[in-house]
Amino acid sequence: MPSYTAPVKDTQFVLHDVLAVTASDIPGYADLEADFTGPVLEEAGKICSEVLSPLNPVGDREGCRLENGVVRTPTGFKDAFDRVRDGGWTALDMPEEFGGQGLPHVMGTAVGEYFSAANQAFTMYQGLTHGAASAILAHGTQAQKDTYLPKMTSCDWTGTMNLTEPHCGTDLGLMRTRAVPQGDGSYHVTGQKIFISAGEHDMADNIIHLVLAKIPGGPEGIKGVSLFIVPKFIVNADGSLGARNGVSCGKIEEKMGIHGNSTCVMNYDDAVGYLLGEEHKGMRAMFTMMNEARLGVGMQGLAQADVAYQNAVAYAKDRLQGRDVTGTKNPNGPADPLIVHPDIRRALLDQKSFVEGARAFMLWGASLIDRAQRNDDAAADGLISLMTPVIKGFLTDEGYDMTVRAQQVYGGHGYIEEWGMSQFTRDARIAMIYEGANGVQALDLVGRKLAQDGGRHVMAFFEMVKTFIKDNEDDARLKKDFLDPLKAASKDLQTAGMFFMQNGMKNPNAALSGSYDFMHLFGHVCLGLMWARMAKAALAALDAGKPDVAFYETKLATGRYYMTRRLPATALHLARINSGAAPVMTLEAANF
Repeated sequence: MPSYTAPVKDTQFVLHDVLAVTASDIPGYADLEADFTGPVLEEAGKICSEVLSPLNPVGDREGCRLENGVVRTPTGFKDAFDRVRDGGWTALDMPEEFGGQGLPHVMGTAVGEYFSAANQAFTMYQGLTHGAASAILAHGTQAQKDTYLPKMTSCDWTGTMNLTEPHCGTDLGLMRTRAVPQGDGSYHVTGQKIFISAGEHDMADNIIHLVLAKIPGGPEGIKGVSLFIVPKFIVNADGSLGARNGVSCGKIEEKMGIHGNSTCVMNYDDAVGYLLGEEHKGMRAMFTMMNEARLGVGMQGLAQADVAYQNAVAYAKDRLQGRDVTGTKNPNGPADPLIVHPDIRRALLDQKSFVEGARAFMLWGASLIDRAQRNDDAAADGLISLMTPVIKGFLTDEGYDMTVRAQQVYGGHGYIEEWGMSQFTRDARIAMIYEGANGVQALDLVGRKLAQDGGRHVMAFFEMVKTFIKDNEDDARLKKDFLDPLKAASKDLQTAGMFFMQNGMKNPNAALSGSYDFMHLFGHVCLGLMWARMAKAALAALDAGKPDVAFYETKLATGRYYMTRRLPATALHLARINSGAAPVMTLEAANF
């Protein structure tokens, strides 16, 4: 059975050596001393390895069952959810006002990676609750916050987001769910939603659904969509639970992966709902949850890649297969371990260099969220808005690919369910689809985010890269191995952006045809920047005589691999972008 060990040392390296959190001016960061973050991460890792990871194959094997309108979660899930809840893990970065611990988002992100790696399907129950609570926190009335947030912070009540309908997914303007005002401030919500993760289950006393619907007489299309709080049980004035609302689970979807999470068809039949935010401004409120969810999904790509990599490394060191072509490495055995072979090392280094670069990228992104929220920093807010489709799209595409590489290390055993590698690949696959399929993320990046605020944020990113290179180019150890490759990749990104500016208006298909390549090009540059920053931190640690020399030297070697073997992909993506729309758009539909 696969195992999982939280990468605490690596997380600590990013937090303290790379991001230097305690030196930051972000409120709350000064308290994030290593002797505080270390025990938090260690304890999170402990519950992940001892409780959640062993339940991962159980959830995959058993799935969820719908019995008389009630969804039964897999064996052990409810007890584990109680332990997570009792340990305060659901409340880590929620406001103290509502029972949270008030830690910065960067700590929630670090711990969230561990939970998702240990058991993605399980962690979605609390993750979606966090997103729903964030939407209520940002857009709810004080009464709504007081009613729902304390129970959602503790996960005594969980939350969901309800967007998709059978006939519409991305184009939410086509939705048919209706919310009819009742004259007392409430609405009756009627319609059907599909693909609702954690829509019904047996682990919480109440489920708070956030539902997109249209109020009759409102504007057509997406401008007429509003957002409603629709609880499974009506909440009485004193906070107690009242009557069952008109909401029910009609079906559990049979899925490729994440079997331990109940993906439901939800039916709303004159269910009592309460407007969240303004009428006809539902997408504004829902995007608070969706943007948080997209970053969380990007983290799932990283997390599945990491747990798959950990197990692939263990297998490659243990499995005896063939002899090293340069000479026997295991003379006392019948064969050498797999890890001596160059192609296995290539596969493992692809994974390792992605995972460690992606972890730094995610935590840097989390620090931007903290800066935007805690410092009211518009520049940081704009930058994380630009990065959101990159984090979601690039990390989930690459994360899935890395689980496939890990599976390949196992050979035939990777295809056999008892070894567990198949589950990582199947679970990772959904991350490329939900919360906005990755093709949509690429369109959002090129069609909206590049030009946002007059292109200010992408220009700020280019300047950030340029400044980092300029400030460090006197260090010959960094220049050749890290800065020169980063400079070349950044030029590819800028050239691609210029192509869109010159061709996008007169031929929009030219830009849209290259959007997916641009998202990946951007992602590689971001990881290149992260690796350059990590290399600088590793060299500084070695220069300072810090112990664990092997850790820092390994970090440098892994970074050199990424810069040499992975980052040059930017040239390929640029060539595809420069080919324009013609190769993509030439065929008539009938000729496909």
